[in-house]
Amino acid sequence: MVTKKLIFLKETESTNNYANQLVLSKAAEHGTVVLAQHQIKGRGQQGNTWESEAGKNLLASIILFPYFLSASKQFYLSKIISLAIVDFLKTEVNNVFIKWPNDIYIQNKKVAGILIENAVTGATLSSSIVGIGLNLNQEIFISDAPNPVSLKNLTGRDYQIEDVADEIWENFEKWYRKLESGDFTGIDKAYYENLFRINEWNIFLKDGVEFEARITGIGEFGQLILTERNGKKSEYMFREVEFVI
Repeated sequence: MVTKKLIFLKETESTNNYANQLVLSKAAEHGTVVLAQHQIKGRGQQGNTWESEAGKNLLASIILFPYFLSASKQFYLSKIISLAIVDFLKTEVNNVFIKWPNDIYIQNKKVAGILIENAVTGATLSSSIVGIGLNLNQEIFISDAPNPVSLKNLTGRDYQIEDVADEIWENFEKWYRKLESGDFTGIDKAYYENLFRINEWNIFLKDGVEFEARITGIGEFGQLILTERNGKKSEYMFREVEFVI
């Protein structure tokens, strides 16, 4: 890992879009961080939008060239950025969790989302853009998102966005070095320890039908492994199943 190069933008469509243009134009360095005060078209998973009041929250994208990482293990990037955010949040509040596949929760409310876009060459990753939206200082949310929360909602304190970005970057570097060294076991252990409702009975929704199951693992490609009360095990990729919270 290298020391980050920071690009600070007052406004952009989305930090991931901006980062992607840098990659395509070959103007990006490994470890470049794009940080914006405001996103006009902030993006979440599967075309969802990300609500963020201008100047209130952390909106960032990290550009990586993880040539060492096989495409089959790309979900480890989601694991390590999740852990980096969790490590920071745990210094501020309790009950912080990673909600599969790409959200960070405090208790039962969403405080952060992650959007990772990878490019693959052959069997390995040629580039990755790790997008983060972390609610810091926004106090009122007006979108139809069901359960947003910010750190300020919980602590009453204001947060300096660049300071928080620096702390998350330092955490991310630590986890990235573990990934480079091939410490998948250590990453998995920490991920499972912080996984939202792992091994707890919960209601899930698939194709409009609710069923009860518990999370018993995460597959090699990031799929959610659920076990029902009758012992039936099933694997689900992103958007194939959702929590009922």
